[in-house]
Amino acid sequence: MIRLDKNKRVATITLDRAERRNALNTVMVEELDRALSELDQDQTIGAVVLTGAAPSFCAGSDLKELGKMNLEEMAHHEAGTAAVARRIGLLSTPVVAAVEGAAFGGGFILACSCDLVVTAAEARWNLAEVPNGWLPPWGLQALVSRVGAVTARRLTWGHEVLSGEDAQRLGVADYLAANGEAVAQAQELAARIASLPTPAVASTKQFFSQLINGKAEVTDAMANRIFIDNCQYDTAKATLSKFGVKL
Repeated sequence: MIRLDKNKRVATITLDRAERRNALNTVMVEELDRALSELDQDQTIGAVVLTGAAPSFCAGSDLKELGKMNLEEMAHHEAGTAAVARRIGLLSTPVVAAVEGAAFGGGFILACSCDLVVTAAEARWNLAEVPNGWLPPWGLQALVSRVGAVTARRLTWGHEVLSGEDAQRLGVADYLAANGEAVAQAQELAARIASLPTPAVASTKQFFSQLINGKAEVTDAMANRIFIDNCQYDTAKATLSKFGVKL
């Protein structure tokens, strides 16, 4: 469910479930984790670009898959996705997100979890969880590290859909690209980073990881518990029942 391409020192991972807007199901998350781990051990690769097959970057968790789970299974699934997103910050190899189309829910947070983010100007960014009835179950530390707690709270309420320009202005994204050019710009950026001395690049990631990731494992565990508690209430139940979740 992913495609992997290599060009000199840059590898590009493409989430490839276009028919489901690249929603994160169990198999895709496992394949993404395996690809990232293998690339991190590949001495020929100096940087990774993460993107999604058109027309979206990633629509977040696959609610159709979650619909086959009970709440305990949902919590376990989301914890697994959280661990993969956190590990991006622990890799030695920089990861650059290239966002075209929609980055919703977990897709929004997955992009934020990358070291650098390039967004197309007309990309759409939104955290849809609160309108659905629950707190996002993982990754909020990554958002807080990027934009600060007050703006992270604002964005987590999910009442706004951001453009790429909004995302870059607020600090969710680092670089703004013309529509259709986010991947090419991210690959160019990744190539520049890959040309730097590898030990110094890795050391920079290691040093800043503690400052950026902080207590991410603890906050993810807390958010996961709150998420499951939220799922007991009427709005969340109504949302989940559309997908057949066993409540």
